[in-house]
Amino acid sequence: MPNVAVIGAGVNGVASAIKILEHYQREGNPGFPETRVTIISEQYSPNTTGDGSAGLWGPYLLGGTEQSKVLKWSKSMHTFLEQIWLSEDAGEAGVCLLPCIRLSTSTVNTVEDFWRDIVYGAVDLTAEQLAVYNQGRSVKFTSGLSFVTYTSEPIKLLPYLMKRFARNGGVVVQQKVTDLERFITKSPYDVIVNCSGLGSRELLNDDQMYAVRGQVSRVKANWMFTAILDESDDGYYIIPNTESVVLGGTHQERDYNINVCEEDKRLIVDGCQRFVPGLCHTKTLFDWVGLRPGRGKLRLEAERRGQKLLIHNYGHGGSGVTLCWGCADDVLDLLLAAKNISKL
Repeated sequence: MPNVAVIGAGVNGVASAIKILEHYQREGNPGFPETRVTIISEQYSPNTTGDGSAGLWGPYLLGGTEQSKVLKWSKSMHTFLEQIWLSEDAGEAGVCLLPCIRLSTSTVNTVEDFWRDIVYGAVDLTAEQLAVYNQGRSVKFTSGLSFVTYTSEPIKLLPYLMKRFARNGGVVVQQKVTDLERFITKSPYDVIVNCSGLGSRELLNDDQMYAVRGQVSRVKANWMFTAILDESDDGYYIIPNTESVVLGGTHQERDYNINVCEEDKRLIVDGCQRFVPGLCHTKTLFDWVGLRPGRGKLRLEAERRGQKLLIHNYGHGGSGVTLCWGCADDVLDLLLAAKNISKL
């Protein structure tokens, strides 16, 4: 089997590492009995970008990425989450079923729903149901969708996946890779999988990469059991997690400020309280800011670097959790399709 390095320990890096590692363990290779897959990253959970997110399944902020690919990747992840939810690992992995309401002010009389056959029980809201959410609004919601899907909180999912990776013999190295060419040339790895997210902006000089700043507030509201997602320009959302409720959020392109902005916090909290007035009685736990890895189009492709294979898997916008398992499928396929890899 090849000696593989995965750069990046977010959900896409860890998922890719697991897919490769477990494939070779299933196949077996008498000539190379020891599995050799290494995750290399400067930061690990709980210090990755994903750790602060709510982990709600749903394609989001993916630029011009082909819809057919998004559908394939997100369906794979939904199936993976279903398997976890049906297992005894659901609690440890932070996977929960969650009712959702998605609302739109678009002049097109439906919310974006190319994925509605993936989620459970998707139905359009009636005019009477929409009227409840339109109370006091000057710009009315024109359509809405009710459905059930999963949350998989990265603060729990990532440690769960890392535990699975380590249990199967995966290796973890804490290191910041700053010179990709030197790393490829000097390292012993036959295959390098680049899952460096926003870091690819500097690592590859990829000027298509940009930050999409996200700020959220977490509050204590154990009585909230439904996610409410506003697709208007305001873009507010309320997403219950197991121990808190996430109020969001911003999607500020090319904003690299990682500090909490009090004005953003006020707009988020006020906007969410208009949906659910009872949120004014909740206790704020903490505020958080993360920089999503935005790109004009998600990059998932392979290239040769001499005798070595470099696979790129980055630019997931706000859909890292939603796409990670499906993108990892394609990472493995690219590796298996490669020829003349040393020791493969």
